[in-house]
Amino acid sequence: MAGRPQEPTVLLTGASGRVGRAIVGRLGDAYDWRLVDREPPTPDSEHIYLVADITDEEAMVEAMADVDVVVHLAGDPRPEAPWDSVLENNIDGTHSVLEAAASAGVEKFVFASSNHAVGGYETDERTPDLYRSNDDFRLDGSELPRPSNLYGVSKAAAETLCRYYHDEYGMSVVCLRIGNLTKNHPPEGYERGQAMWLSYRDCAHLFERAIEAEYDYEIVYGISDNDRKYYSLERAREVLGYNPQDNSAEY
Repeated sequence: MAGRPQEPTVLLTGASGRVGRAIVGRLGDAYDWRLVDREPPTPDSEHIYLVADITDEEAMVEAMADVDVVVHLAGDPRPEAPWDSVLENNIDGTHSVLEAAASAGVEKFVFASSNHAVGGYETDERTPDLYRSNDDFRLDGSELPRPSNLYGVSKAAAETLCRYYHDEYGMSVVCLRIGNLTKNHPPEGYERGQAMWLSYRDCAHLFERAIEAEYDYEIVYGISDNDRKYYSLERAREVLGYNPQDNSAEY
């Protein structure tokens, strides 16, 4: 009788952040997790947990041993973050993780990008209609980056780094442009937040599909199936099999 297939080993950087907690909180038993964060876990983690900074190249190389999939979340998440921080943490840090993954022969890389990589499309001429259900403007991942701040610049640069490592090393890469992740419900009275809302349940499902699906290089959007939206979910559905269950209109 055949045994149960071995669970893939998934390295998750930025494990203590909001997205990391949403993922591990729902998928904790699904994979052999190796968690990385520069802050120690609170409370103690039941998974292997490495306290390390992603800019530490030696630590990243050591962390990659026997890893099947990398889910890269770590970085400075502040939209107002200054250049020196996004350069070190978001661009150089992503490069360190990609380089270590390529050196270790990791086959799949899941990168948490951001809506801020394309925030510049939210022009005065388009808003606030852009955030309403009767507006048909959609971004689908094929458009050029148009960052709205230096944080968005760093995410667009990291997407390009991911493209290079895909082309150079044959690594499968998906960049998930994450919307507005909140745990219980979308922000009340905030049209933009409702249009880009991503629930914890849908967030975990999105990353599960990114870990499981087969693809080459993709950029897709990560939001729930909101009536209000200006990000298309078609590519995420088609490539990843993403099937979000939540909708900000319900709140």
